[in-house]
Amino acid sequence: MEQATVNETQPSPEGGNGEAIRLEGVTKRFGDFTAVDAIDLSIPRGEFFSLLGPSGCGKTTTLRMLAGFEVPSEGRILLEGEPVEDVPPYRRNVNMVFQSYALFGHLDVADNVAFGLKRRKVPKDEIGRRVDEALELVSLGSRAKSRPSELSGGQRQRVALARALVNRPAVLLLDEPLGALDLKLRRQMQVELKQIQREVGITFVYVTHDQEEALSMSDRIAVMSDGRIAQCGAPEEVYEHPNEEFVAGFIGISNMIEGVVEGPGSVKIGTGKRIQAPVPADCDAGDTVQLSVRPEKIAIDEEIEAGMIEMTGRVVSRIYHGVNTQITVELGQGAHLVALEQATYTASADDRWEEGMEVRVGWHPENCLVLR
Repeated sequence: MEQATVNETQPSPEGGNGEAIRLEGVTKRFGDFTAVDAIDLSIPRGEFFSLLGPSGCGKTTTLRMLAGFEVPSEGRILLEGEPVEDVPPYRRNVNMVFQSYALFGHLDVADNVAFGLKRRKVPKDEIGRRVDEALELVSLGSRAKSRPSELSGGQRQRVALARALVNRPAVLLLDEPLGALDLKLRRQMQVELKQIQREVGITFVYVTHDQEEALSMSDRIAVMSDGRIAQCGAPEEVYEHPNEEFVAGFIGISNMIEGVVEGPGSVKIGTGKRIQAPVPADCDAGDTVQLSVRPEKIAIDEEIEAGMIEMTGRVVSRIYHGVNTQITVELGQGAHLVALEQATYTASADDRWEEGMEVRVGWHPENCLVLR
């Protein structure tokens, strides 16, 4: 497809100050239950933005409000600078891709992709051209006459994506579109989706509960919990610098050790060990906090370097993952640490540490976060 044609999908630069979407105090209630709680959010044009969180956190409800399938109880939704909370779905310049694909079994691939264009009475010649371009974009040009039943799950998902993109929306909404695929195909589709998004330049808003998926695909991530946005930022920021215990625990694996603030830069944990760590300014002496350290930041025995915080414990389990081994170390008083040890050319972590073995563990102070 020619680049000039791809650029036709771009919204005009006027209005909205470069924003594709803005949410202002958006709340959604179902009876006495608040599904989305007064969220504020700005998504620039051309961004791959993910809403990430566990089931029931409000991410799909937020997406459905953007699509127009749900109406906010309070607040405003602006699409390209224009309020749309009272605009019906068919009049919004957005399209949605579902996990279920929602393809028409009696239509071939080309007719599935053309369906929306035909309903809008787009000229026949233009329909043919745009359908061909959309199918080439998702590498399905040779399957235009196939029925959905003749395609694999990944191919059906590509058809659903082409059907949404052919309408040239300002925003594409994706509700866990890869959830029905097996792990290998899902990872392949993650790469393809990101490549397609970069090529067409359309704003993608992607809902997922898969942390790895969000980290690998997104320009920014909003982590949701109980209807609110717990943290919003670039993947590296959210992973390396979570701002609360929920985010640290939900994004990947994070060791959490309860402690009590003794003073600026000092936390005492249950074993009696005093840990030097950057205590937030709003914490006072005596406050209970959580120390958070990522497993890949923890060194064991001979890997410990000068300047690290050191502790002693006992290996209670090890789980082999191929490229690494997950080692769980009991520190005492109910405290545990999980470390991820990379395999080497000469030995795997599984060979070096056995259950019951006493080991030293350590980490650099800057890799330890204090969370309230």
